[in-house]
Amino acid sequence: MDERTVFQSIPKKHVLSLGPQASVWEAACAMTRANCGSVLVMEPPDRLLGIVTERDLMTRVLARALDPKLTLLAQVMTAHPQCVPPETKVSDAVLILIERGFRHLPIVAADKKILGVFSVRDALPREIGTALHQAEFNEQVNDALG
Repeated sequence: MDERTVFQSIPKKHVLSLGPQASVWEAACAMTRANCGSVLVMEPPDRLLGIVTERDLMTRVLARALDPKLTLLAQVMTAHPQCVPPETKVSDAVLILIERGFRHLPIVAADKKILGVFSVRDALPREIGTALHQAEFNEQVNDALG
């Protein structure tokens, strides 16, 4: 069986996005309504500026006691997030997530159109296993090379 691509693996093709001047409160409410763990920060019509995740809300807002109604997404977003093309294999995307410490990867087409957001939750156990084996191999190679 051929491995799925990130685009094939995401259940929702709808992209949740807000502008950089939206508040963290608005983002949290939108994420809750959509039952998703991230929101893309976009400038019209389709320019990706950043991403805000559930983890960002905890570490960059709550842990710093910032007021979510007064804090703008532009202040807490991860600017210029790493993206992957839709044909990226799921295990390759999971490897990026593991090695870079991310949980979400925007999927961007060659024409710069945002197609969705891949999350580790979208991966099957076998795809995660493949990525873990590759991560271990990469670590062993790095150790051997010093």
